[in-house]
Formats: sequence, C-alpha cells, structure tokens
Amino acid sequence: MALDQYENDDQRIQEKFKQRTWNEIRTNDSWAIFKIMSEFVNGYEAMGRIGPCVSIFGSARTKAEDKYYLLAEKIAYKISKGGYGVITGGGPGIMEAGNKGAHFGGGTSVGLNIDLPFEQHFNPYIDRDKNLNFDYFFVRKVMFVKYSQGFVVMPGGFGTLDELFEAITLIQTKKIAKFPIILVGTEFWSGLMDWVKTTLLEKFNNVSPGDMDLFTIVDNEDQVLEALDNFYKKYNLSPNF
Repeated sequence: MALDQYENDDQRIQEKFKQRTWNEIRTNDSWAIFKIMSEFVNGYEAMGRIGPCVSIFGSARTKAEDKYYLLAEKIAYKISKGGYGVITGGGPGIMEAGNKGAHFGGGTSVGLNIDLPFEQHFNPYIDRDKNLNFDYFFVRKVMFVKYSQGFVVMPGGFGTLDELFEAITLIQTKKIAKFPIILVGTEFWSGLMDWVKTTLLEKFNNVSPGDMDLFTIVDNEDQVLEALDNFYKKYNLSPNF
C-alpha cells in the first residue's frame, strides 16, 4: 500500500517536469477552470442561504473520548442554541464534534468536505442539504472565510494551522471583516503564540503589535461564548448565547 503511494508520488513529480505541447496545456487547464468554477458556483449557491455561522477548525484524528472532542461538541451546541450555525470541514474528529453539537442543538450544521486519500470522510451529523464536497482546497477555504462570522480553532495539525493563519492573514490585510478568532486550549496554543510574539514580533518585527489582538486563547466553552458575545454586542447584535 505504501509502495503504491510512493509510486504515485513519483509519477506526479515526474509529470510536472514533462514538456507539454500548447494543445495539451490549453486542454488540461481549460477543463480545470470549468471544474473550479463549478465548485465555486455550487458552494456559493448552497452557502448563501445558511445564515450567520461560526467555523470550528480542528484535527480529524481526535477521538470521541478526547477532552477536546467533548469540548468542541459543547461549544457547537451552545453556539447553535444562540441561533448561529456551525461550519466544519465535514470529516471526523473535531469536525464531527462540531457538527454533532450543532445537530443536537437544533442549529444549522454545515460540512465542507474535501476529497483526500486518507482520514477524510463525512460525518453523520451534517445537515443533508449542507454537505458539500470539494476537490480543491482553495475553493473550500474561500467558503470558510466568506460565510463565517467567527472562528473557533481547536487543537489540530497542519491543516488546522493553515486554516488559522489563513483567517488571521485575511483579517490582518483587511480582506475580510475583523471577526473573532478564538483558540481553544492554552496548553496546546501557548507555545506557538509565544513564538509569534517573541520571534515574529519582537525579534524580527515581521508582524505588528496590533496583530496580537486578532486572536484570543481560552480553555472552556463559557470563555468561547463570552468572547463571541462581547464581539457581537459591540455591533449591537444579540445572538443570545
């Protein structure tokens, strides 16, 4: 199985170095454009009707008995009770916990699935008409940031970090509104954010002091909801958490 994967990787690498004719380039890229367009159109049509939502990011590997799975479920439940929907990556682990909490809280439960060779499969707690599938990561990421009014980031791996820094970058550069970014788990996040502060900010001056205010680190569902509530109240919104 692993050997097949290596052979596939080798083939994909070698393919990138092949010289192609103009006809091959035009044909392959043109069809890819239509596929990308179709994913955007389908995503916009489905997501445009979901109403205000909070995205929950986190690891697909987190087990159902893990404290962060249980915490993500509680957070999503309370968010949904406040009248806001929940968007996840649609897979297992933290994503499943987020959809599960929203489902049992009676709220909108959205899953943005991605076609991957491992780990990813949709969970059973997504609303049937809000279970979207994507081939392209970048299209999927647009759906997250375009239709979210807040981001709750649970412990996760490279994918979670990618989603976190995507949201921070878009807010930092004012490409999207300054919605709350809430990191859950001081034990997990404090080392990374200490590095951001001491290395990126203080040592190399690669971020601005105000960028440290773009996110908040908390440890329980009440603190998550308080952070969301404080934000919404500032703009005279009343989610009633």
